[in-house]
Amino acid sequence: MFTLNLPNALTVFRILLVPVLVVALLDQTPGGDLVAAVVFAVASMTDAVDGYIARSRNAITNFGKLMDPIADKLLILAALMSLVSLNRVDAWVATVIIAREFAVTATRMVATQQGVVIAANWWGKVKTMVQVACVFFLIAFTDSPTWLDILVYLTVAITIVSGIDYFFGLRRLMREAEERHHHNVHPESSA
Repeated sequence: MFTLNLPNALTVFRILLVPVLVVALLDQTPGGDLVAAVVFAVASMTDAVDGYIARSRNAITNFGKLMDPIADKLLILAALMSLVSLNRVDAWVATVIIAREFAVTATRMVATQQGVVIAANWWGKVKTMVQVACVFFLIAFTDSPTWLDILVYLTVAITIVSGIDYFFGLRRLMREAEERHHHNVHPESSA
């Protein structure tokens, strides 16, 4: 059931900003890039704020657990696809980032169904911060300075490393869950 609290309202607001971002980016009106940069920055800030509020007020809901990461991914993916269509970022960069997000999301859902919960770790948080910064600067700077090209490559590298770290951590957690299950099903006889 959907509980309307401030963190969930911020998550819904972030989802509603996604089409605004895409229109601002793709519509060739004067100031569209500035509007898109502001919309992206506001949407990204709501992500940090809604999580903080949910934890501090003990207002974590199932809706928030499900929709918050979906809202984050929608924002990044929509921005990346728009930037690819504007030739501001190479398609391979967007493909690597999008593939990592889909792979992690799909395996997280499977793991959750098996009772294994994977908390966000340091690499995942760094990846998110770097992706948000990179996308923001790609929106704000249409001329792609050299430092931004370096940031794009750094973002891809961190995205890949965080994905590898995630899958190794998942493998370890799944193995531990299987061992616990096996131990509970076949307890060793005490002699």
